[in-house]
Amino acid sequence: MSSRRYPTALARLPTTLFTGALLSLTIGTGLYLATAEAIESDTQTRFRGMARAAQYTIDARIKSYSDVLRGAAGLFRANPDAGADEFRHYVEQLDTRHNFPGIEVMNYARAVGPEGLAAIDENLRRRLRQHGIPEPSERLSPVPGRDSYTIIVYIEPSNRQSLDKLGLDLEARSYTRRTLAEARDNNSMSASGTRVNMLPGPNQNGLAMRLPVYRADLPARTVAQRRAAYIGSAGIGFGVAKLVSGLLDEFPVKGARLVLVDLTEVPPEPGETRPSAILYDSHATLRHPNPAPAAQDGSVLRTSLPIEFNQRQWRADFSIAKASLYTRFDLYYPWLAALAGTLSTALLYALFQTMASSRRSALRMAEDMTRELRASQAKLQATNEKLRLLAAHAEQIKEGERKRIAREIHDELAQNLLALKIEAEILANRTRGRHGRLHERADATVRQIDVTIHSVRQIINDLRPNVLDLGLNAAVDWQVADFARRTGIECELVEDETEHHLDDHCATALFRILQESLNNVARHARARKVRIDLHEHAGMLTMTIRDNGVGMQPGSRNRVGSFGLVGIEERVNILGGSFSISSGPETGTTIAITIPILSDRHRMRDIARDGDVLFSALA
Repeated sequence: MSSRRYPTALARLPTTLFTGALLSLTIGTGLYLATAEAIESDTQTRFRGMARAAQYTIDARIKSYSDVLRGAAGLFRANPDAGADEFRHYVEQLDTRHNFPGIEVMNYARAVGPEGLAAIDENLRRRLRQHGIPEPSERLSPVPGRDSYTIIVYIEPSNRQSLDKLGLDLEARSYTRRTLAEARDNNSMSASGTRVNMLPGPNQNGLAMRLPVYRADLPARTVAQRRAAYIGSAGIGFGVAKLVSGLLDEFPVKGARLVLVDLTEVPPEPGETRPSAILYDSHATLRHPNPAPAAQDGSVLRTSLPIEFNQRQWRADFSIAKASLYTRFDLYYPWLAALAGTLSTALLYALFQTMASSRRSALRMAEDMTRELRASQAKLQATNEKLRLLAAHAEQIKEGERKRIAREIHDELAQNLLALKIEAEILANRTRGRHGRLHERADATVRQIDVTIHSVRQIINDLRPNVLDLGLNAAVDWQVADFARRTGIECELVEDETEHHLDDHCATALFRILQESLNNVARHARARKVRIDLHEHAGMLTMTIRDNGVGMQPGSRNRVGSFGLVGIEERVNILGGSFSISSGPETGTTIAITIPILSDRHRMRDIARDGDVLFSALA
């Protein structure tokens, strides 16, 4: 019997070995494929995360450029008659070279009809002569069939290359004319579809963004109103290469490629060639200006992300060789997994599950850290807001306490001193001629009481001048006169004839701002003349303090221990207004404060209520 079973076992041995080998190879191959796919998926996820970070950076830079453009438009909206010097000072304050290095030029184009071209042409030629630049041979003249023109009148920085653009009619191109008209009617930002090659070679494309400017004193709610209020267009030009500079340097690995493609077609003008859709290619060089596209095989990872550029659609194509993202462990791990699976399927499965779990835990940890960071940022913002409310409420309490102390001194001490002076004068009059020594003592007492009354009045004025009860106009007039009397600096007060009706909190805050500004002039400006303008227009009250002193030293505004300008800015923020300061060695220092008038009482009531709630919470 045993002799018959032995050959049967020998016969089944090859089958068993084959089955075991086939099973081992199958499991090893499956694990190899699964591991390779997991590594590739993780690599793709990491690469897409890197690309999304670059996409967010581009979006943030475009938004920062848009904010700069809105600020430039706000300058001409606030002052439609702003000149070239004011525009230059505004651009210099932005310090675009350091804060916005991608911005190459900023300009302002004025909208005029055919009848205004001659005056603009003469003004531009005069400015070109001042800069020593030859005048253009052709003058600005009306074009048959057109009733509007948008002429570049200011441009910064002012150099020979940029000043050549003065007098450029933006509406000369039909596409640009339609784009400007749509932006004007919709009150929206427009993006240039025309690319300018700033320098020879690849990746030297320059683009522009423009924003319509309307008169602040005219409504702009409907299309007809916006057309009537439209006065011009502010614009910036920037280089695409500088816009995306440094993005690929932030990648953890080298060798990534970025191609920016403009998906919005721009119809060319007659006689022009259609521009290439590619705005930027990181692999383009002078030797190879048109590199081949990324390979379509499995050796390259690719991802495409959309970018919104002011009504235009861009696509950012990122690509990188897989080998650049793979580590040596990534290359050998599938083979090790296959070997481990062949030797021990159970052990390999447990190891694989452990690694997968660890990877998921790492991703969850990263998500938890992100949520905690966002929560911390929200708490920090809330804390800052509470501190601001606390400061506003504390300032309100301080002013109220000053007012109460000043009134108590006036009602008690001042009245008692006045009564004492009357008694002393009566005594001095009665002893005159009869009691010489007693008369001298009484007369000296009267003089001493006068000095004391003067000191008490000065203390009351330092705490809170009584002239504030007569209104802001009277308080400003008194403060200007007192400043000129104390310092000897010539002061000029220019105000409209209307009486500014403000509540006590708002009037006191504006008075303190004027007081602090004049004190800064006396201490630091070395000025000979100060001009104060106080005007009310369209529900807004504007106060401007301008001196002809030496200006502010660089960095003095943020100097440690200097809280004057910080205090002014915080007071203006509390009032819901705006604050700006400009300074130069030849132009002195100008401080401009604009606050709304109609909502002041409600705003201060809200600040007091929020401050009471905050104090209750702290208690």
